Amino acid sequence: MTRVKINELKPLKPRYEVPDVLISDPFTETLSVVSQDENSLVLSLGGKDQRLIVSAQPFRLDIVEGPQVLVSLNSRGLLAFEHLRARKDTISHKISSTVGSMWDSLKSIFSSKSELEQVTEQENVEQRTDEDGQIKEEEDKPGMWEETFKSHTDSKPNGPSSISLDFSLPGVEHVYGIPEHADTLKLKNTDGSDPYRLYNLDVFQYELHNPMALYGAVPVLISHSTDRTMGIFWLNAAETWVDISSNTAGKMMFGKILDFVQVSSEAPQTDVRWISESGIIDVFIMLGPKPADVFTQYASLTGTQSFPPLTALAYHQCRWNYNDQEDVKSVDQGFDEHDIPYDFIWLDIEHADGKRYFTWDPSKFPQPKEMLQGLMDKRRKLVAIVDPHIRVDSGYKIHNEILSKNFYVKNKDGGDYEGWCWPGNSGYPDFTNPEMRAWWASKFAYEQYEGSMENQYVWNDMNEPSVFNGPEVTMHKDALHGGWEHRDVHNLYGLYVQKATADGLVERSGGVERPFVLTRAFFAGSQRYGAVWTGDNAAEWGHLKISIPMCLSLGLAGISFCGADVGGFFKHPSAELLVRWYQAGAYQPFFRAHAHIDTPRREPWLFGPENTALIREAIRQRYALLPYWYQLFYNAHRTGYPVMRPLWVEYPDDVATFSIEDEYLIGKDLLVHPVTDEGATAVTAYLPGKGEVWYDVHTFQKHDGEQSLYIPVTMSSIPVFQRGGSIICRKDRVRRSSSCMENDPYTLYAALNSQGSAEGELYIDDFHTFNFEKAKQFVHRHLSFSANTLSSRNLAPDSQFSTASWIEKIVIIGGSQPSSATLKNADGTESALEFEFDSTLAVLTLRKPGVNAAADWTVILR
Repeated sequence: MTRVKINELKPLKPRYEVPDVLISDPFTETLSVVSQDENSLVLSLGGKDQRLIVSAQPFRLDIVEGPQVLVSLNSRGLLAFEHLRARKDTISHKISSTVGSMWDSLKSIFSSKSELEQVTEQENVEQRTDEDGQIKEEEDKPGMWEETFKSHTDSKPNGPSSISLDFSLPGVEHVYGIPEHADTLKLKNTDGSDPYRLYNLDVFQYELHNPMALYGAVPVLISHSTDRTMGIFWLNAAETWVDISSNTAGKMMFGKILDFVQVSSEAPQTDVRWISESGIIDVFIMLGPKPADVFTQYASLTGTQSFPPLTALAYHQCRWNYNDQEDVKSVDQGFDEHDIPYDFIWLDIEHADGKRYFTWDPSKFPQPKEMLQGLMDKRRKLVAIVDPHIRVDSGYKIHNEILSKNFYVKNKDGGDYEGWCWPGNSGYPDFTNPEMRAWWASKFAYEQYEGSMENQYVWNDMNEPSVFNGPEVTMHKDALHGGWEHRDVHNLYGLYVQKATADGLVERSGGVERPFVLTRAFFAGSQRYGAVWTGDNAAEWGHLKISIPMCLSLGLAGISFCGADVGGFFKHPSAELLVRWYQAGAYQPFFRAHAHIDTPRREPWLFGPENTALIREAIRQRYALLPYWYQLFYNAHRTGYPVMRPLWVEYPDDVATFSIEDEYLIGKDLLVHPVTDEGATAVTAYLPGKGEVWYDVHTFQKHDGEQSLYIPVTMSSIPVFQRGGSIICRKDRVRRSSSCMENDPYTLYAALNSQGSAEGELYIDDFHTFNFEKAKQFVHRHLSFSANTLSSRNLAPDSQFSTASWIEKIVIIGGSQPSSATLKNADGTESALEFEFDSTLAVLTLRKPGVNAAADWTVILR
């Protein structure tokens, strides 16, 4: 991994460098000089045959491995750096002082000019500057010091300050990432159209297949080819544009430094240009070479996905708004009456007193603790929304405290910034201030947030931030955050809101309980604090379909805990669309139904008995697979590997997978192809992997990999396949909530590969505290089947945890019929197991081994 950082040599004032995103200062090492000449320097990067070639004139960086160019910086000469300036009547500046200062620094290494030539050059520079070192211009240009957007004026006290740098990726045709956009998984060529925009905005009914900005921004781009996977992380929180173009790589010569570095003139190439409005150039180039390496490298910078409590991975029921306590009670009872499990019911903005967050409407929710206790008695939970706009009201305690502590964002003149949002006139807390964040976190203490209980969690919406009467429905760029302009910090605001909220939930439990916080706005590093969703989608088939590449893109950028509003937020879904959305949502990481206040009610039992049964089955399938989801999130927390993955992540050499976005992998062992077309009677799914075997999880029918499969579907079916060679743990006794299932037994599904073997994992802890990390209280088992022997081995011998769960059933798919099955316990005792074999499907079922899930054991088939 290589970091390139470019700043002004002597800025008028410090330029903004993004804090709090990197989890620590990255490891650095001294680079050794391999060779140099009058214009270039070759440095060893420490990796196998990897070199960094620095060229001075024109300035350019190339990272090579052997004779292969991996990535080139400024190969198209688009490096730009508008320096900060003080406004004068006769002065403006459009030339990058950084480029000049870089050349000044480099020429001491490379220059072979005579002293006379250098003196002459210096005199020429002096003739172009005034006595303050400012570069002269004849006149100011429009937009230099202020710009107008509709009725809004954006002042720029230090003039334009944008930065830009281009990257060339020889041999690359496929690039991904830079969420959030409602677009294809593979990023499109933007030649002749708008670049992809990264600028967190509250977008009303967003368009599909558009590079427009949405609610979150993660400036991470992943490139992939059969040769290599790499990543570019552009650490800048200002408004950013990413221009992508396809090209043909040409030969690249480096004179005396290397005999040659060459790319075939026929080879494809992708060029990427990053442009940000302010800040500095701070970019990390993650060299892979495998997808897993890039995920690990990025996680080493920004951290891994937070490990959610198990209950957060279950089903969530939400709408804007459940009217009152009786409505909540009625919906809760409705799930029980229709035998549908759920874990969370959600309250939107109408629950608060006049939309004053941290309060309850006294007429609608007069006894919130009674309501919460009723849910707790059923081992269920509630989420209440807490948005970051605060009603300006002298009778509102939260506002008065923020005002007295001077914690509000300021306008350009130094007064408190105010804008219009749900409560009316609102102030916006300055979440970039760590003291403000600590204060905000303290407000979630039970004695501070009156009526709250330990089974209440939080939803941060509108945290782009949304300002109804602001430019583009957000904050003015010249608003001030402790001296920094909003233009510098904009995309960080939502991350800070979620961080402060998550910190508050942890603190209220004394550091014991894992938090759950959903956010709409996000940035690089937001994965450390909770979940995100794809915002205000619509009840349309196109929005169901686009939810897949949107979540896949988020996962590639480190945010695994993502989902889309089931059923669509705006408009009213048909029964068919709603059923298909539940079937798809059950196989996405965050599973929540949500709806706009103006839509008809759409609880799962309101679309007729037949559709209720279909929705019930989709939700029950989610609950049965919760052990697998939980294990995947544990591994994501440890490694940074995405939970929901494009096929190419696991099959990086299979070109057929590179553009697939209508199906995906959950972990590496489940392949899902949701039905996303109205009236569909069949889908075509691609099963990857030469030599792989895939089994339909519903019928156990066996299929070979590396083929497209035509699959008839009915309203009750969603194509899901288990990879041969895997063992997946399920809990097939589904109860009213996940907490009610904690001690229930497991069923193991071992799908055999062509060699007759399989392996998997089982992870168990208390499902809600940090004890797995702080006290090593967890169970982590390795399950393997080979040579007709199935065994469970401890992967964490230094951990200590006991569980009441046991192994109830073992299903071996793709095997042969044994004459006997014997269970051998850790103490050496043996017992015969009952079994049955379906010769048509080649499925062996072993009943009630009865062994504890945390124990060592072996099953021998003879």
